[in-house]
Amino acid sequence: MKISTRGRYALRLMLDIALTGGESPVSLRDVAQRQDISDKYLEQIITPLSRAGLVRSVRGAGGGYLLTKSPEEYTAGEILRVLEGNLSPVSCVQDKGCCGRADRCVTQEVWEQIAAAVSGVVDHITLADLVKRYHEKQGK
Repeated sequence: MKISTRGRYALRLMLDIALTGGESPVSLRDVAQRQDISDKYLEQIITPLSRAGLVRSVRGAGGGYLLTKSPEEYTAGEILRVLEGNLSPVSCVQDKGCCGRADRCVTQEVWEQIAAAVSGVVDHITLADLVKRYHEKQGK
């Protein structure tokens, strides 16, 4: 399983907003400069995050984006699934009826264990955890 650039950048975008936002909206242009990501690409990423209710936009001078919840309330899995969909390595993990072999397929158990392991990691790492790790890595 591979996380796409959109998924990776979404996590970086949300972390940047958590680090710099607080009560003040964060502009995508500023995030683009700090993260070295195209602001046009960030616009494509912020739209589904906004539709999912993870961020809200503030219009006008000094506008930008704010988190809708505290960083402790977001998981990496929640953010990644908005851009990636489900994180299962194969479709039959989510859709048991997609294959006529599902009732006798032994390898499906492998895919289910991989999906559970991935979810076990990303669903237990919060945005607050990432903020904390960022500060530790920066020596703050």
